[in-house]
Amino acid sequence: MILRIFFMTSFLFLISNFSFFIPSSFAQHEAHQKQEKPVYYCPMHPSYTSDKPGDCPICNMKLVLKEEKGKSEPGELKAEPVLAKEKDLQEVCVEHNCTMEGCPMHVRVNIKPGERLICPVCGEVISTAAGKVVEIGKAPVRPLRPIMVSAKKQQLIGVRTEEVKRMLLSKTIRSAGRIAYDPELAIAQEEFIQALKNEENLKGSALTERAGSLTEASRRRLKLLGMSDEQIDALKEKKSAQTNLYLPEKGENLWAYLSIYEYEIGLVKIGQAVEIEAVAYPGELFKGEVLAISPVLDAVSRTNQARVEIKDPQGRLKPEMFVNAQIQVDLGIKIALRDSAVIDTGLRKIVYLSLEDDTLEAREVRLGQKVEDYYEVLEGLEE
Repeated sequence: MILRIFFMTSFLFLISNFSFFIPSSFAQHEAHQKQEKPVYYCPMHPSYTSDKPGDCPICNMKLVLKEEKGKSEPGELKAEPVLAKEKDLQEVCVEHNCTMEGCPMHVRVNIKPGERLICPVCGEVISTAAGKVVEIGKAPVRPLRPIMVSAKKQQLIGVRTEEVKRMLLSKTIRSAGRIAYDPELAIAQEEFIQALKNEENLKGSALTERAGSLTEASRRRLKLLGMSDEQIDALKEKKSAQTNLYLPEKGENLWAYLSIYEYEIGLVKIGQAVEIEAVAYPGELFKGEVLAISPVLDAVSRTNQARVEIKDPQGRLKPEMFVNAQIQVDLGIKIALRDSAVIDTGLRKIVYLSLEDDTLEAREVRLGQKVEDYYEVLEGLEE
């Protein structure tokens, strides 16, 4: 035992002495190796580093080897300059079918004209997709692809399916307005009638053309004030202004001006029935009909004015009274789907069709009016 200890001590002594004779170049090489110790980091959490490969304790992502300065980071495209004289950069879309892990695919980068892109993973030259330069700010729309989701997973994540079918759609347009008190329109009607009389009296004289132009100007003013061509023609035949615009008599029909929002004005048509409820008489309904729609939209409220004729046999409604109105619009029998089934990306609207083999097929659709919880489908789906 004593001999063995001795030999060990002697050996350690020799090793310790021998270390004094190690060449300085070997020591420098060893120090250089220590400096080049590999460092692994998490792409999602770069602050976390390790000297060994593995998984990130935060997000369980594979750690990536950190390259030295001058080398490209994993997943970074390296541009090899060929023509460096031009300074203008072009944004191009590249498509690279490299199967190695960490290779970027279908990305957009800024390069100089003539530069070649080198893949940092496989080292191959990457060409632009289809050899086309993509305009800045216009990203190509990716095609829709089907996805596979088992029935069990669909049940776990709460996927519900519903049959695509046709159904009767009816939309109610709700609006607010007031009983008309419009002496300006009544005066414009009087001017139009007087212009017609002057044109008739001056027929055959040198002032016929001027009288005709005044009549047309009066007609255009009536249209700007909300009267339709049919109403103007009726006024031309009647040759008397509508006094119910400011002083309605008992039992005489009244006018109401309704404000229709811009996104609903396309559904309002002349001749549609209107139900009106006055604030002064809650629960009592008055019947009316749309007779004209203003050709000019209000730039502030983004509404359009609809002129409605109301029957008031008892003369209970007064000018400037506030009223609420409902217009029932029948859209017909259309293909419809629930609004919860639509994914609106901002650029397009997508729905997923459930096929027999647990495949969900993405389909772009064009939608029309929304009726309660349903959308009218104009294009993209069939029964």
